[in-house]
Amino acid sequence: MKKIFKIIALVLLGVLLIMQFIRPDKNESGYDSIAYFENETQPSDQIRTILKDNCYDCHSNHTIYPWYAEVAPVSYWLADHVEHGREHFNVSDWEGYTNKKKDHKLDELIEEVEEGEMPLNSYTWMHGNLNKEDKEILIQWAKELRSKYSVNP
Repeated sequence: MKKIFKIIALVLLGVLLIMQFIRPDKNESGYDSIAYFENETQPSDQIRTILKDNCYDCHSNHTIYPWYAEVAPVSYWLADHVEHGREHFNVSDWEGYTNKKKDHKLDELIEEVEEGEMPLNSYTWMHGNLNKEDKEILIQWAKELRSKYSVNP
């Protein structure tokens, strides 16, 4: 039994070692990928800071990776989070969204933040959470912005 345990442990160690050299793609197209979104939505400096500190890493084509993103399997886990976040809302794709889709994405943003679903718990335990005031400011900004894109009369 000890021999089987040692073999399994060595195989797992080998897999972990190999994983260090096979890296997932990084999401690093640059902050300019966010420019269209910010130019159109005109966030205040305070909103821009909230978005930059809490949203852009997973919801744009520009992620600032922490040091531990270089260590597998964490690198794979983070890559999955970023990919999943961009599938739901990607500010770098804002230019290609219709007004109806922009309105819908802002509505989802409001709902997710109000319900405490965003930012994800797995993000906040490493990076901190939005405080109540920042949540209220972000939600108010998104509600005001929705009127610009709303298709309802």
